[in-house]
Amino acid sequence: MSVAKLENDPGKPEKSLTYFLKRNKGRSGGKISVRHKGGGHKRKYREIDFKMDKFDIPAVVSRIERDPNRSANIALLTYADGEKRYSIAVSGLKEGQTVLTAEKVPIKEGNRTKLKNIPVGTSVCLVELFPQKGAQIGRSAGSSLTLMSVEGDKAQLRMPSGELRLVSRECFATIGQISNPLHNTVVIGKAGRSRWLGIRPTVRGSAMNPVDHPHGGGEGRQGIGLKHPKTPWGKPALGKKTRKKFKYSDKFILKRRK
Repeated sequence: MSVAKLENDPGKPEKSLTYFLKRNKGRSGGKISVRHKGGGHKRKYREIDFKMDKFDIPAVVSRIERDPNRSANIALLTYADGEKRYSIAVSGLKEGQTVLTAEKVPIKEGNRTKLKNIPVGTSVCLVELFPQKGAQIGRSAGSSLTLMSVEGDKAQLRMPSGELRLVSRECFATIGQISNPLHNTVVIGKAGRSRWLGIRPTVRGSAMNPVDHPHGGGEGRQGIGLKHPKTPWGKPALGKKTRKKFKYSDKFILKRRK
């Protein structure tokens, strides 16, 4: 007896653009180096085109798929020359729609062009930090940046965090917002679903013995008292600044998110 195919199920991913990834979940040389990672459902990696460097060649959206490796949906693009590539899908993208990456494109969702050619105030995503580097910011579900201004050789962007940052006006960006904006409203619902995602149980430090964690020990339940929160290895856990003192990109940040 055959199982009926779901109406919105796109079927198996494009075989030429998928491959298995070797998994060392949380382990290095067999020893746990990152806690709380392991198991999870077996999955194939979809090769995503972040460079999007096929210029002036229109592409048709063959289908929209769910990608188990990321929060956003992905779109299978079939270019006019016959090549197929996966790209991060933007909200509103539909099967059969045509998208284009070029110097001059219609300002509509899914098209990609340089920041200098995009009207101020437009929501963009999949933005390059440096020209020809490929999309580096605005890639997760529901993300979008706002183009605030274009002055001289720089464009000013407002990040989802509220940070204001300068990038080259020659950087490419996709018009629109990343798909699946309701991703962060999903309720996991049960412990087993976390295990499907490869997330193992976490134990509170205060529930451990002193030999296992700086927060451990003591009779009965208690807080950590006057001690500062620490990692299991004794390093400060909250409020400690981890950004390097002098970072090359500091000069491009006009306003911090805090």
